[in-house]
Amino acid sequence: MSKVIVKNGNVDGAIRTMKQKSARDGLLKKARERQDGYKKPGVRRREKKDAGIKNTRRRERNNY
Repeated sequence: MSKVIVKNGNVDGAIRTMKQKSARDGLLKKARERQDGYKKPGVRRREKKDAGIKNTRRRERNNY
């Protein structure tokens, strides 16, 4: 669990920092993945492959 210190009563900034830290940790993403329950190894492998293709296409599109 991440900790954030509130400085000068700036709660909004602390909330923003907390959201960024939790996104980097991937805690919410893991919880969403577990919500679906067990997936067969082949299904996990297929999803990982599709995500890799999608990310590669996005990177290529942004580089041009």
